[in-house]
Amino acid sequence: MLKHRGFPGRMPGTDFQFTVRRPNPKGVTPLTRRERYRDRKNVDRRVDATFMRALWEQFGDQPFERGNLDAGRLSWLFGREVIPAEDPFDPASYEALLVIDEAVARASFPDAFD
Repeated sequence: MLKHRGFPGRMPGTDFQFTVRRPNPKGVTPLTRRERYRDRKNVDRRVDATFMRALWEQFGDQPFERGNLDAGRLSWLFGREVIPAEDPFDPASYEALLVIDEAVARASFPDAFD
């Protein structure tokens, strides 16, 4: 599992984690598209925006390996702002390549690209 050096481990001042320390011994948690409903809490929206900003600052428009990025946090963006960069795509692989769909990400999180 690739560890993304310099990537924030969590949202500053909170316990919302962005990375995991070690591989899951029970197996890789697969990425799944999670539905973001309109009535989500403001803090959840801020965490998503902060995570999106961190992804953009670290990787930009280049493909990146999932590595130690938290599956739960990625799943909130997966299938919309973060999409597979390879075909076939294995959602249960730490080596899976992802890429930011810049147009969708800018529309969803305009403040993350200031």
